[in-house]
Amino acid sequence: MSAARSATDPAASFDVSGPWRLNPKVAVRPEPFGALLYHFGTRKLSFLKNLTVLEIVRGLEAQPTAAAAIAAAGVDESGQAPYLRALASLAESGMIVPR
Repeated sequence: MSAARSATDPAASFDVSGPWRLNPKVAVRPEPFGALLYHFGTRKLSFLKNLTVLEIVRGLEAQPTAAAAIAAAGVDESGQAPYLRALASLAESGMIVPR
């Protein structure tokens, strides 16, 4: 990965090997397309665009790492990039937090 790409790619700074969880201040409302996340502290709203992302987010607490949560949702290594970007974005906005 080039330095220019890593500077603009939020997934580059996301610690996939660390333990994560849904922020306790966040409510999840499942929807047919994925889910809505509402942060009661910041009043931010996030959209999870598919059910796999929702499964990963819900699985974070039960798995030792974010990578394990992605794998448990059935995503193979070659298909992880969009899910890493989604988790990085959720971490950046405070929707998920380190455990």
